[in-house]
Amino acid sequence: MPFLRRPRRRVHTWLLLAGLAVLVALVSLAVMRHLERRSLQADAAQAREQLRLKADAMQALIERYGVLPAVLALDPDIRAALLRPDAPAGVFDSLNHKLEAVNGAATTSTLTLLDRNGLAVAASNWRIPGSSNVGNNYRFRPYFQRAMQEGSGTFYAEGVTTAVPGYFLSEAVRDAQGVPVGVVVVKVVLRPLEASWGEMPETVFANDGNGVIFLSSRPTWRYQVLHQLDAAIRGRLANTRQYGPVPREQLEYRPIEDLGDGVRRVRLPDAGDVIWISQPLPRQGWSLNLLRASHDSLATARTQAALIGAGLLALALLGFVLWQRRRLAQLRERSRVELERMVKHHAQELRTAQDGLVQAAHAADYGESQSLQHLPQGVCVVDAQLNLVAWNRRYVELFRFPPGFIHVGRPIADVFLFNARRGLLGPGPIDEAIERRLNHLRSGKPHMHERERSDGSVIEIRGNPLPDGGFVTSYADITAYKNAARDLRSLADALTQRVDERTRDLAGAKREAEDANRSKTRFVAAAVHDLLQPLNAARMFLSALRGRLPDEGTRQIAEHIDSALTAQDGILNSLLDISRLESGALETRIQDFALDPLLDALAKEFGILATARGLRLDYVRTQAVVRSDRALLRRVLQNFLSNAIRYTPRGRIVLGCRREGERIRIEVHDSGPGIAEARHREIFEEFHRLDGNDASERGTGLGLAIVERIARLLDHPIRLRSVLEHGSVFSVSVPRGEHAGTALPASVTAAEELRGDSLLDGCRVWCVDDDALVSRATHVLLERWGCQVLLSGNADDALAAAEPGSAPDLLLLDVRLGALSGPELLPLLQQRWQQAPAVILYTAEQDPALRALARENGWHFLSKQARTSALRALLTHACQRAR
Repeated sequence: MPFLRRPRRRVHTWLLLAGLAVLVALVSLAVMRHLERRSLQADAAQAREQLRLKADAMQALIERYGVLPAVLALDPDIRAALLRPDAPAGVFDSLNHKLEAVNGAATTSTLTLLDRNGLAVAASNWRIPGSSNVGNNYRFRPYFQRAMQEGSGTFYAEGVTTAVPGYFLSEAVRDAQGVPVGVVVVKVVLRPLEASWGEMPETVFANDGNGVIFLSSRPTWRYQVLHQLDAAIRGRLANTRQYGPVPREQLEYRPIEDLGDGVRRVRLPDAGDVIWISQPLPRQGWSLNLLRASHDSLATARTQAALIGAGLLALALLGFVLWQRRRLAQLRERSRVELERMVKHHAQELRTAQDGLVQAAHAADYGESQSLQHLPQGVCVVDAQLNLVAWNRRYVELFRFPPGFIHVGRPIADVFLFNARRGLLGPGPIDEAIERRLNHLRSGKPHMHERERSDGSVIEIRGNPLPDGGFVTSYADITAYKNAARDLRSLADALTQRVDERTRDLAGAKREAEDANRSKTRFVAAAVHDLLQPLNAARMFLSALRGRLPDEGTRQIAEHIDSALTAQDGILNSLLDISRLESGALETRIQDFALDPLLDALAKEFGILATARGLRLDYVRTQAVVRSDRALLRRVLQNFLSNAIRYTPRGRIVLGCRREGERIRIEVHDSGPGIAEARHREIFEEFHRLDGNDASERGTGLGLAIVERIARLLDHPIRLRSVLEHGSVFSVSVPRGEHAGTALPASVTAAEELRGDSLLDGCRVWCVDDDALVSRATHVLLERWGCQVLLSGNADDALAAAEPGSAPDLLLLDVRLGALSGPELLPLLQQRWQQAPAVILYTAEQDPALRALARENGWHFLSKQARTSALRALLTHACQRAR
């Protein structure tokens, strides 16, 4: 019953077609899902890099002021004021001025000094009526409580007085017994950083550990919460008044899926689907978040999936048609006539199909060429008649051409016209824009330019002629690179003012960095100078006391105190050296000199120390001449030898050098425990130390940091080779010199140093210093050495006492004397004396210009950080020459 079989066949056919359609739909859905996920992950990777840059900028801003409260906590004026509860108002007025000056140099928001009860006794904003912190009690703030309990603290909150939020850094001020007597607080304002986020198309915000948003590129999100807060957290926020009123409104969003690795996809009421990337900031306990729109990447992925689905459906239909034809041929075989006719017809169709396949293959070679598919750029090729002959899929995707629009033989002018009508050729008349591009192709000259589209993407276009007269053009999407460049510029703009041109922006950033570096150098120099003054006085008193101590045990205690003071001097001088090296303020004196005298002196000096430790120091002599700064090179080698002795428990140390082409490599070998390769870079950073044999003898962690900076300044490469349990080799490579210069004369000979106090008996000395404690200590020490101290006071005392004929044999003169400097005071004194005594500039200043000034005027120069034996030797030498 053939007429009954036909409806069944049709039903089977339709069922088969429906099954194919469902299969194609499922495959297309899976492909679309895969493409969407891959596109979202690519967007997330770009967003994560942006977020990392933002996090680095925030950490850099906070770390810039991290050391300031610790330095201020050591200020003797601050400590003295806090130790005197009944201090007069003038003391705190002076502290107000000091904090105001430091705040202006460091460019923080506010500096505040709290007593042990949390009362603000001084602040940098004391002049601002109604906004001054002075007189307010901040005992309830966590940064005060942590500093009093743990020594330091941090806290982000709104200002109680100013209502301006900021990040508070606190440090406890301790008395001589280490008991906290107050707290120094530095407030860093992060709102300028938040303002720079608002210039990005993405949303950036930071939340604390409780989920409260406190910084956001969307101001309306500020102080919203990511989840509901329990009663305990709300009570704590209310008690600390961290954000003013306790946050109540919860940020509205709906999770869609978790993409892994800290990336989520969520839906916002006003922004639709976004990618949410979070990065923790463990030092502060915060999280930095970035929300990036996902609709563009999802639309692209869905378009690609639709094209793939359409292709699969076309292939399925083609297979079904072929299957139907084969089945029809089998049915018609029942009749010979029909068979012959069908065979002939089928043969004809096969020939037609074969021709079509050949043409399709030929078109594929010249159209969407497989040889171009691996390129990340969009590529199109035109022939000499300016017609399309080949392209790749990326070209179609990049410009989103409709299906079938791009085909072999299509004039490129039609493509330009299509893009122009969509606004992709920029402003101006369309005809002129198209003609200009056609002339580029006709000229056969290479070209390259960038074009920014209306959606913010940037395309780099490169064109090159072909040998046969055609032209190939590539289109690369460099939007990610441009966005990264914009992010880098916005980081610089957060520290300086935004400018229109990149060169001006970089110049402004450089100027600000240089100004900040100079301010930091001046601040560190001033702080170190003020900190060294009482230490120098203590060492002088200790030197005078040591000769009067009755027993050996007490004298050993005095020696330990002197060693501790010397170590403190070393730390402060190292900090000052690092500051000067970073700022470029350290001058170098490059000259040719023989290396052997320098190495021989170091070998003798450290040989005694090595012998005392049970080690042997061997020196291999050399005839080499090098070109370097003698003093700075000595400083590098001193650090190498000192570390080798400190960290070598037994065995020997070798000092020598090797020829290395046009350079000399000076090496220090030790037989110590060695250094793991992972720590080779780390030990050249500040405050990084290795574990030594005796914890009490470990260094400050600044020596190799200074060595690394000196080597960079002199362009002397530093190398480290080490094998665990077998020792280490530190070396410095120095250029070879041509002729050795003369040796530097010693200002005080060893014989003169060994002569006792008798050579100073009766030497008349004036000591002029603005620090009363240092003046008294110097007076006591000089009298113990037999000097006749005629005056010990400040500049006003010296001018009042100076009379004709009353000049001393020797003038011990400080540099900082208040309104007048030491070199400015000296001509006034000489005019009144009508004489010119011997002069020693005795100062804590490390400025090389002062040393040069002393040499020009024939004065002696000595740093206050020098040991008292050096002062005695120089006094002996100067007094003998004066007599």
